[in-house]
Amino acid sequence: MPTLYLIPARSGSKGIPQKNLKPFCGESLVSRAVRQALECASDGDVVFVSTDSPDIAAEAGKHDVETPFLRPLELASDSASTYSVIIHVLEEFHRRGTDFDRVILLQPTSPFRTEEDIKKATQLWRPGIDMVVSVCLSKSNPYYNLFEEDGDGFLKISKGDGEFTRRQDAPKVWEYNGAVYVMSVASLLKRPINRFKKVILYEMPSSRSLDLDTPNDWALAESLFKCAQTHGEQGRMD
Repeated sequence: MPTLYLIPARSGSKGIPQKNLKPFCGESLVSRAVRQALECASDGDVVFVSTDSPDIAAEAGKHDVETPFLRPLELASDSASTYSVIIHVLEEFHRRGTDFDRVILLQPTSPFRTEEDIKKATQLWRPGIDMVVSVCLSKSNPYYNLFEEDGDGFLKISKGDGEFTRRQDAPKVWEYNGAVYVMSVASLLKRPINRFKKVILYEMPSSRSLDLDTPNDWALAESLFKCAQTHGEQGRMD
């Protein structure tokens, strides 16, 4: 069965208004994500933008990516989950006679993700795996510098016995960076993403893991992107 390259891009955004259509160093975030998906997709695969916005659909159309249906308004709010959006798309395509064995979710707000990242993460996926997800090494570590209150209101180390005195000695922990998700459709139809058990990581450097949520994120990302271009290093920020 084919693979679905799914780009979620709703119109509403409180942190950065219209961020999915806003030019980032000369190219909209949606356009960048669509172009990457097209470069990674094989014959027969489908690239689709899930959106409530005709303007975003038109932006995808510039790359000959069709949007045969829009996202319903109830799935375009801040409270709508990514999982519900994925299921909606899968059900709509099934109704139209197309099914997939996996979904590759590419959020537009990861401007430093590369085609190589997508391909390498995809290569890690195999039948029987719930998900391959891109991560970066976390600066905060529950064995070293994250704390909780105990029953008496005093701080205690969040995990472990508190014996680690150097970060590099503590077990490694990772955080999702939002760039690439390669998910089994069979798993998605059984349970939500946060209940997946068989999850494999694809590690990306922190320099390529910036996710755009605020105007400060945007300003920093543009500055880093332009600096990398000046030095001929875009896509190699490791």
